[in-house]
Amino acid sequence: MRYFRTLGRAAVALAVLLGLAACSGAPTYNPTVFAYELDKERLAQNQIKTVIIPHVNLGPVSRAYLDKEAPRIDGMVQTYLKEHGYKVLPQRDFIQHWNTGVRAFGNPYDPTTGRVDMATFAQVMQSVRDRLRETSELDAFVFTDLIESQVPFGTGMQHIARWHGVSRKPSLQGPGTGVSADFDWNQGASVASLQISVYDMELQRLFASVGGLDATDAIDARSSAGRFIRRRNILENENFVNEGIAIAFHPFIVSEIWPGNP
Repeated sequence: MRYFRTLGRAAVALAVLLGLAACSGAPTYNPTVFAYELDKERLAQNQIKTVIIPHVNLGPVSRAYLDKEAPRIDGMVQTYLKEHGYKVLPQRDFIQHWNTGVRAFGNPYDPTTGRVDMATFAQVMQSVRDRLRETSELDAFVFTDLIESQVPFGTGMQHIARWHGVSRKPSLQGPGTGVSADFDWNQGASVASLQISVYDMELQRLFASVGGLDATDAIDARSSAGRFIRRRNILENENFVNEGIAIAFHPFIVSEIWPGNP
Protein backbone atom coordinates (compact mmCIF):
# COMPACT_ATOMS: atom_id res chain seq x y z
CA MET A 1 0.00 0.00 0.00
CA ARG A 2 2.86 2.37 0.82
CA TYR A 3 4.21 1.88 -2.73
CA PHE A 4 0.89 2.82 -4.32
CA ARG A 5 0.51 5.87 -2.05
CA THR A 6 4.03 6.99 -2.95
CA LEU A 7 3.37 6.41 -6.66
CA GLY A 8 0.12 8.33 -6.40
CA ARG A 9 1.82 11.29 -4.72
CA ALA A 10 4.55 11.25 -7.37
CA ALA A 11 1.95 11.26 -10.16
CA VAL A 12 0.14 14.21 -8.59
CA ALA A 13 3.43 16.10 -8.18
CA LEU A 14 4.37 15.39 -11.80
CA ALA A 15 0.97 16.60 -13.01
CA VAL A 16 1.36 19.82 -11.01
CA LEU A 17 4.85 20.40 -12.40
CA LEU A 18 3.64 19.82 -15.96
CA GLY A 19 0.74 22.18 -15.39
CA LEU A 20 3.06 24.87 -14.08
CA ALA A 21 5.37 24.38 -17.04
CA ALA A 22 2.44 24.73 -19.43
CA CYS A 23 1.24 27.89 -17.71
CA SER A 24 4.69 29.48 -17.74
CA GLY A 25 5.47 28.62 -21.36
CA ALA A 26 4.48 30.36 -24.59
CA PRO A 27 0.95 29.88 -25.93
CA THR A 28 0.41 26.84 -28.14
CA TYR A 29 -1.50 28.92 -30.69
CA ASN A 30 -1.05 32.25 -32.43
CA PRO A 31 -2.85 34.87 -30.31
CA THR A 32 -3.27 37.20 -33.31
CA VAL A 33 -5.69 34.83 -35.07
CA PHE A 34 -8.76 36.67 -36.37
CA ALA A 35 -12.08 36.19 -34.56
CA TYR A 36 -14.06 34.78 -37.47
CA GLU A 37 -17.81 35.28 -37.95
CA LEU A 38 -19.94 32.30 -38.95
CA ASP A 39 -23.73 32.25 -39.32
CA LYS A 40 -24.24 28.59 -38.39
CA GLU A 41 -28.03 28.74 -38.61
CA ARG A 42 -28.09 30.29 -42.07
CA LEU A 43 -25.27 28.07 -43.28
CA ALA A 44 -27.22 24.99 -42.15
CA GLN A 45 -30.15 26.15 -44.30
CA ASN A 46 -27.93 26.60 -47.37
CA GLN A 47 -26.20 23.65 -48.98
CA ILE A 48 -23.16 25.45 -50.40
CA LYS A 49 -21.79 23.39 -53.26
CA THR A 50 -21.19 25.83 -56.12
CA VAL A 51 -19.41 29.16 -55.62
CA ILE A 52 -17.87 31.94 -57.66
CA ILE A 53 -14.96 34.25 -56.80
CA PRO A 54 -15.71 37.88 -57.75
CA HIS A 55 -12.86 39.80 -59.33
CA VAL A 56 -13.78 42.87 -57.25
CA ASN A 57 -13.21 43.59 -53.57
CA LEU A 58 -16.03 43.65 -51.09
CA GLY A 59 -14.28 46.60 -49.46
CA PRO A 60 -11.93 49.31 -50.77
CA VAL A 61 -9.66 48.57 -53.72
CA SER A 62 -6.39 46.84 -52.77
CA ARG A 63 -3.10 48.69 -53.11
CA ALA A 64 -1.82 48.56 -56.70
CA TYR A 65 1.05 46.15 -55.96
CA LEU A 66 -1.36 43.79 -54.17
CA ASP A 67 -4.08 44.13 -56.79
CA LYS A 68 -1.55 42.98 -59.40
CA GLU A 69 -1.22 39.69 -57.49
CA ALA A 70 -4.98 39.23 -56.99
CA PRO A 71 -5.60 36.95 -60.02
CA ARG A 72 -2.84 34.58 -58.88
CA ILE A 73 -4.14 34.50 -55.30
CA ASP A 74 -7.69 33.94 -56.59
CA GLY A 75 -6.35 30.99 -58.57
CA MET A 76 -4.86 29.50 -55.39
CA VAL A 77 -8.14 30.09 -53.53
CA GLN A 78 -9.99 28.34 -56.37
CA THR A 79 -7.66 25.35 -56.09
CA TYR A 80 -8.21 25.22 -52.32
CA LEU A 81 -11.99 25.28 -52.73
CA LYS A 82 -11.93 22.56 -55.37
CA GLU A 83 -9.68 20.38 -53.20
CA HIS A 84 -12.36 20.55 -50.53
CA GLY A 85 -15.23 19.53 -52.76
CA TYR A 86 -16.61 22.84 -54.02
CA LYS A 87 -17.46 23.56 -57.63
CA VAL A 88 -16.05 26.93 -58.66
CA LEU A 89 -17.67 28.70 -61.61
CA PRO A 90 -15.41 30.62 -64.03
CA GLN A 91 -14.68 34.15 -62.87
CA ARG A 92 -15.40 35.42 -66.38
CA ASP A 93 -19.10 34.73 -65.76
CA PHE A 94 -19.06 37.19 -62.86
CA ILE A 95 -17.00 39.74 -64.83
CA GLN A 96 -19.47 39.69 -67.75
CA HIS A 97 -22.51 40.34 -65.55
CA TRP A 98 -20.63 42.84 -63.40
CA ASN A 99 -19.73 44.95 -66.44
CA THR A 100 -23.38 44.88 -67.52
CA GLY A 101 -24.42 46.06 -64.05
CA VAL A 102 -21.84 48.86 -64.07
CA ARG A 103 -23.19 50.14 -67.38
CA ALA A 104 -26.69 50.19 -65.88
CA PHE A 105 -25.97 51.62 -62.40
CA GLY A 106 -22.47 53.13 -62.56
CA ASN A 107 -19.12 52.04 -61.15
CA PRO A 108 -19.24 51.78 -57.34
CA TYR A 109 -15.44 52.17 -57.10
CA ASP A 110 -13.92 55.63 -57.24
CA PRO A 111 -10.51 55.13 -58.92
CA THR A 112 -9.14 58.40 -57.54
CA THR A 113 -9.88 57.69 -53.86
CA GLY A 114 -10.34 53.93 -53.79
CA ARG A 115 -13.62 54.37 -51.93
CA VAL A 116 -16.71 52.27 -52.56
CA ASP A 117 -20.26 53.58 -52.98
CA MET A 118 -22.03 50.74 -51.17
CA ALA A 119 -25.48 51.69 -52.47
CA THR A 120 -24.28 51.37 -56.08
CA PHE A 121 -22.30 48.26 -55.16
CA ALA A 122 -25.48 46.63 -53.82
CA GLN A 123 -27.39 47.46 -57.01
CA VAL A 124 -24.70 46.00 -59.25
CA MET A 125 -24.38 42.89 -57.05
CA GLN A 126 -28.13 42.30 -57.12
CA SER A 127 -28.12 42.47 -60.91
CA VAL A 128 -25.18 40.03 -61.06
CA ARG A 129 -26.95 37.69 -58.65
CA ASP A 130 -30.13 37.76 -60.71
CA ARG A 131 -28.30 36.93 -63.94
CA LEU A 132 -26.31 34.11 -62.35
CA ARG A 133 -29.49 32.65 -60.87
CA GLU A 134 -30.87 32.40 -64.39
CA THR A 135 -27.79 30.81 -65.93
CA SER A 136 -26.24 28.63 -63.20
CA GLU A 137 -26.79 26.72 -59.97
CA LEU A 138 -24.70 29.15 -57.95
CA ASP A 139 -24.99 28.93 -54.15
CA ALA A 140 -22.59 31.60 -52.87
CA PHE A 141 -20.10 34.38 -53.64
CA VAL A 142 -16.60 34.14 -52.15
CA PHE A 143 -14.96 37.57 -51.95
CA THR A 144 -11.15 37.59 -51.62
CA ASP A 145 -9.84 40.99 -50.53
CA LEU A 146 -6.09 41.52 -50.21
CA ILE A 147 -5.63 43.92 -47.31
CA GLU A 148 -2.56 45.48 -45.73
CA SER A 149 -1.66 46.50 -42.20
CA GLN A 150 1.39 47.55 -40.18
CA VAL A 151 3.10 45.38 -37.56
CA PRO A 152 6.54 45.48 -35.89
CA PHE A 153 9.03 42.61 -36.08
CA GLY A 154 9.64 43.01 -32.35
CA THR A 155 12.71 43.25 -30.18
CA GLY A 156 13.14 39.54 -29.35
CA MET A 157 16.11 37.49 -30.50
CA GLN A 158 14.29 36.05 -33.52
CA HIS A 159 12.50 39.26 -34.61
CA ILE A 160 9.22 37.65 -35.62
CA ALA A 161 6.12 39.56 -36.74
CA ARG A 162 2.74 38.01 -35.90
CA TRP A 163 -0.59 38.98 -37.43
CA HIS A 164 -3.86 37.27 -38.38
CA GLY A 165 -2.69 33.85 -37.24
CA VAL A 166 0.76 33.71 -38.90
CA SER A 167 4.37 34.31 -37.84
CA ARG A 168 6.98 35.62 -40.27
CA LYS A 169 10.65 36.58 -40.07
CA PRO A 170 11.95 39.70 -41.87
CA SER A 171 13.78 39.50 -45.17
CA LEU A 172 16.66 41.59 -46.50
CA GLN A 173 16.65 43.39 -49.82
CA GLY A 174 19.74 44.86 -51.42
CA PRO A 175 23.47 44.10 -51.60
CA GLY A 176 24.07 44.11 -47.84
CA THR A 177 24.27 41.00 -45.68
CA GLY A 178 23.36 42.26 -42.23
CA VAL A 179 21.25 44.65 -40.19
CA SER A 180 22.58 47.69 -38.34
CA ALA A 181 22.82 47.32 -34.57
CA ASP A 182 20.82 50.55 -34.33
CA PHE A 183 17.93 49.22 -36.41
CA ASP A 184 14.58 50.16 -34.86
CA TRP A 185 12.74 46.84 -34.67
CA ASN A 186 9.66 48.53 -33.23
CA GLN A 187 8.92 50.47 -36.42
CA GLY A 188 5.95 49.17 -38.37
CA ALA A 189 6.39 47.05 -41.48
CA SER A 190 3.68 46.54 -44.10
CA VAL A 191 2.16 43.06 -44.16
CA ALA A 192 -0.57 41.51 -46.32
CA SER A 193 -3.57 39.40 -45.36
CA LEU A 194 -6.41 37.66 -47.17
CA GLN A 195 -9.92 38.65 -46.14
CA ILE A 196 -12.55 36.05 -47.02
CA SER A 197 -16.26 36.93 -47.10
CA VAL A 198 -18.90 34.38 -48.17
CA TYR A 199 -22.39 35.59 -49.17
CA ASP A 200 -25.38 33.46 -50.12
CA MET A 201 -27.80 34.13 -52.99
CA GLU A 202 -29.85 36.45 -50.79
CA LEU A 203 -26.62 38.45 -50.42
CA GLN A 204 -26.55 37.66 -46.70
CA ARG A 205 -23.18 37.04 -45.12
CA LEU A 206 -22.51 33.46 -44.09
CA PHE A 207 -18.86 33.73 -43.11
CA ALA A 208 -16.05 36.25 -42.72
CA SER A 209 -12.46 35.88 -41.58
CA VAL A 210 -8.87 36.95 -42.28
CA GLY A 211 -5.62 35.01 -42.65
CA GLY A 212 -2.14 36.51 -42.73
CA LEU A 213 -0.01 36.00 -45.85
CA ASP A 214 3.43 37.62 -45.84
CA ALA A 215 5.26 40.90 -45.32
CA THR A 216 5.20 43.28 -48.27
CA ASP A 217 8.16 45.20 -46.84
CA ALA A 218 11.77 44.07 -46.48
CA ILE A 219 14.72 45.54 -44.60
CA ASP A 220 16.74 47.82 -46.88
CA ALA A 221 20.23 46.34 -46.61
CA ARG A 222 21.70 49.46 -48.28
CA SER A 223 20.44 51.83 -45.59
CA SER A 224 22.82 52.66 -42.75
CA ALA A 225 19.95 54.23 -40.81
CA GLY A 226 17.85 51.08 -41.06
CA ARG A 227 14.47 51.18 -42.75
CA PHE A 228 11.85 49.05 -44.48
CA ILE A 229 11.24 49.26 -48.24
CA ARG A 230 8.71 47.65 -50.57
CA ARG A 231 9.69 44.11 -51.57
CA ARG A 232 10.36 43.55 -55.25
CA ASN A 233 8.49 40.24 -55.30
CA ILE A 234 5.19 40.38 -53.43
CA LEU A 235 3.60 37.20 -52.00
CA GLU A 236 6.06 34.96 -53.83
CA ASN A 237 6.15 32.28 -51.10
CA GLU A 238 3.32 29.89 -52.02
CA ASN A 239 3.62 28.00 -48.73
CA PHE A 240 2.94 31.22 -46.85
CA VAL A 241 0.00 32.05 -49.11
CA ASN A 242 -1.51 28.57 -48.74
CA GLU A 243 -1.15 28.81 -44.96
CA GLY A 244 -2.99 32.13 -44.96
CA ILE A 245 -5.75 30.74 -47.20
CA ALA A 246 -6.33 27.80 -44.85
CA ILE A 247 -6.48 30.06 -41.79
CA ALA A 248 -8.78 32.54 -43.53
CA PHE A 249 -11.31 29.84 -44.49
CA HIS A 250 -11.50 28.10 -41.10
CA PRO A 251 -14.05 26.89 -39.98
CA PHE A 252 -16.04 27.32 -43.21
CA ILE A 253 -13.47 24.78 -44.37
CA VAL A 254 -12.02 23.20 -41.24
CA SER A 255 -8.21 23.38 -41.10
CA GLU A 256 -5.89 21.53 -38.77
CA ILE A 257 -3.42 24.43 -38.73
CA TRP A 258 -5.92 26.89 -37.24
CA PRO A 259 -5.39 28.89 -35.01
CA GLY A 260 -1.89 29.20 -36.40
CA ASN A 261 1.64 28.63 -35.17
CA PRO A 262 2.76 30.53 -32.05
